[in-house]
Amino acid sequence: MTDSRNKPGADGGDAVVSALNAAGADYLFCSSGSEWAPVWESLARRHRDGDPAPRYLDLTHETVAVGMATGYGLVKRRPQGVLLHAAPGLLQGSMAVHGALLAGVPMLVASSESTTYGDGPGQDPGGQWYRNLSIVGGPHHVAQPFTKWANEAADISTLPTMITRAAELAWRAPAGPAYLNIPLEILLEEWDGREAKPVVPPGSMHSSPEEVDPVAQLIREAKNPVIVTETAGREAGGLEALVAFAEAWQIPVVEPDSAVCGNFPRTHPLHAGSDIGPWMDEADLILLVNCRAPFYPPSRKPSKAQIVVIDQVPQRPHIVYQVLFADVYLEGNVANTLRQLAKRAKGLDESSVAARRSAQEERHAAEQAAIAAAEARAAQSEGVDPVLVAATLRKLLVGSGAVVVDETITHSRVVKRHLKTAAPDSYFYVQGGLGQGIAVALGVKLAAKDSPVVLTIGDGAFAYNPVIQSYDAAKAYDLPVLIVVFNNRVYKSMNLNHRRFYPEGAAAETGEWLGTDLHRLPRLAAFAEPFGMHTETVDTTDALAPALERALKAVAEGTTAVVDVLVTR
Repeated sequence: MTDSRNKPGADGGDAVVSALNAAGADYLFCSSGSEWAPVWESLARRHRDGDPAPRYLDLTHETVAVGMATGYGLVKRRPQGVLLHAAPGLLQGSMAVHGALLAGVPMLVASSESTTYGDGPGQDPGGQWYRNLSIVGGPHHVAQPFTKWANEAADISTLPTMITRAAELAWRAPAGPAYLNIPLEILLEEWDGREAKPVVPPGSMHSSPEEVDPVAQLIREAKNPVIVTETAGREAGGLEALVAFAEAWQIPVVEPDSAVCGNFPRTHPLHAGSDIGPWMDEADLILLVNCRAPFYPPSRKPSKAQIVVIDQVPQRPHIVYQVLFADVYLEGNVANTLRQLAKRAKGLDESSVAARRSAQEERHAAEQAAIAAAEARAAQSEGVDPVLVAATLRKLLVGSGAVVVDETITHSRVVKRHLKTAAPDSYFYVQGGLGQGIAVALGVKLAAKDSPVVLTIGDGAFAYNPVIQSYDAAKAYDLPVLIVVFNNRVYKSMNLNHRRFYPEGAAAETGEWLGTDLHRLPRLAAFAEPFGMHTETVDTTDALAPALERALKAVAEGTTAVVDVLVTR
């Protein structure tokens, strides 16, 4: 820390803003409470005086604040600030914070609590802390299970450096949210102006040649290798490095259903679909690239394949049970490791390479034919088939540089298979629980303002979202997105599980399927109308493409559009 003095009247609020500024936060995503008045005052002073500060986003729901920080972090990969209210605000936003942990998004989440309850010297914090808002052990104990690190800033002298530490911990692998409880009394305390040192990006960890060379030899000797990846595309340069690696060795790439971002172009000839099943007995070498849970059930071990795990942090500390069956680990930076392996693609057995190239060409051709056949059938459907929705979106988005955020459940395979995203950071699946999709899409739009952003979402997931507060944020901060609802009027995944567990049960006999019916919901697009947004409701195949075209035109002109598509299944 420096010894420079701050301006007269500086307090803990100034220390927070100064430290977040030094941490490189572009934004403060806030659904905050009365404890943050010192931060508001600091921001007002900085705006008045022309001093630098992160931009403050005033949001009206905790899920919106955290979800937007998640979406922004998915693209920018740098920690941002999130301010919530005491323990209740933290609890309200906890699902989204946990989603950020699973998504590997760095952020600093902070809330506050009183430590004196009005009995200490200094300004009165207010009776609400004594009566309603305090929680035994403090909110940092509440946050521990769903954050990477949680602590309390117990003194004004350590507050800036505690923020620095939280940001640096959040940024390092495995990236994720760090939490800091900043007591209100600390925020109100006079600050001496000793600022935190600016945060710099983490250094890069590389696998050594002594580790990489034996793996390259394993690949060289393999007859039928396969790459399986869930989140390689989440790493900076990861998608490009994976393409170069797969092409150099001519190895097919499987993105299983557990893949949560775009890792490999789905249009690429080496893309081998989403089913790892056929490889479990056929592959002699499986390369798990950023795969946290590749096999299900976890005990389902490949019959003969050696397994190489390429992942900077392969054993995720926030996963309760994880089975990888690794024979070799390469734990350096993933993109760098893949580039090192690509350079070693020499001395290959051309007959083996030709054989697996030919087999993959057949698989790829068969998959493309199956996709085309499914889309042809969907086009002839009496109602709007989900396949047609995804295929139509794909055709309309070609060449636009669009980013797709997906919060569907029963339609997620359809979305991934038929949208065929190919570019880096062009597809993200919402993690940690339904109800965050709109906010995550808004955060992605905030980070990628020149790109169209499309949210695909089921009607059940849509109902879980804080819709009104999300639309308010979209309108207030000029973040137009296209929301496409796959509306089958049912919680389909719940119904499928009931049928699976009790195929001949009482519900099957009587037709009484509880917990699933959504026919009673009103017209979903209508919620956007008070905000002046573009709305469409579609129930015929002929109306689908024109409605989506109009919606995309509205988004391009700066207006969020909601297209509620009544699908057949």
